[in-house]
Amino acid sequence: MPNKIQYIFNESEVTAGTRGASLGPRAMKIAAFNAFSSIFTEYDIHTIENNDLAFKNPQILPYAKRIEAFSVVFKQVDEALTNVFQGKAFPIIISGDHGSAAATMASLRKNFPKNNIGVVWIDAHADLHSPYTTPSGNMHGMPLAIALGQDNLESKCNEPDEQTIEKWNALKIFSGSVSIQPENLVYVGVRDTETPENNLIKALMLKSFSVADVRKKGAKVISRDILKHLENCDMIYVSFDVDSMDPAEVSYGTGTPVKNGLYPVEAMDIMESLVQSKKLCCLEFVEINPCLDNKQNKMAETALSILEPLVEHIEKIYLKN
Repeated sequence: MPNKIQYIFNESEVTAGTRGASLGPRAMKIAAFNAFSSIFTEYDIHTIENNDLAFKNPQILPYAKRIEAFSVVFKQVDEALTNVFQGKAFPIIISGDHGSAAATMASLRKNFPKNNIGVVWIDAHADLHSPYTTPSGNMHGMPLAIALGQDNLESKCNEPDEQTIEKWNALKIFSGSVSIQPENLVYVGVRDTETPENNLIKALMLKSFSVADVRKKGAKVISRDILKHLENCDMIYVSFDVDSMDPAEVSYGTGTPVKNGLYPVEAMDIMESLVQSKKLCCLEFVEINPCLDNKQNKMAETALSILEPLVEHIEKIYLKN
């Protein structure tokens, strides 16, 4: 069991389509300061300062933008997480863009090769694109395709060059094999997808709970259903993209806001229930972009209000006394 919490601030936006997500971790820290919260002062913070990679590396391959810089971030996240696990700490990642979640899953697989890893992906987007299907080339739409080892060639609509394919394949095999299995992935709140993603979701029979499902059944029931679906998993990783929430209820402080999302209380209730399962191994918050926030720092403040009770539960349930 872990004996402390370790925060990882991953100040990256190399896979995002807009600038500013790298400021998300610090925006949450400012929100905590303004709220007189001690959440980020009680435990160590390891900061990965890598956003300059987005500007120093001019190479932009059209179907995998900044993949070379992303490969560097990938290794940095794995190294940081490996150090956390070796130090017997519980990792809470606050990341800029969601692309680096692929590195989180690869690191989990590398550090726990014998464990069955469940993933709860709370997001407006399926993030299942590959260089062969992407409409934008932005790699924050690809982390689950990397983790699942999926090119989705059946829905191919792009012709990436050899350099792109080589670097893409290197990311997929970083952990030595696929990071997660399709049956161990659960979506919550996904509502903005493209046809290639829909085809892959159907082909892989991925489990998904819509916002309507949450409204109809309630967050607690949805959480129970998620845990039931992942009952054969040894550990569970929860990745929370703030664009899963309704921008009209929170703010537009994220790179790709989508209307009709979760209410903050629904997101919090789902994650609180998941935390109490005692299988949680890693918690991640992503895509807070204060540069796009139409209500000052509202998105970071909302994320903080969700994270604080989760930290309290982690302290009670997972940490050694």
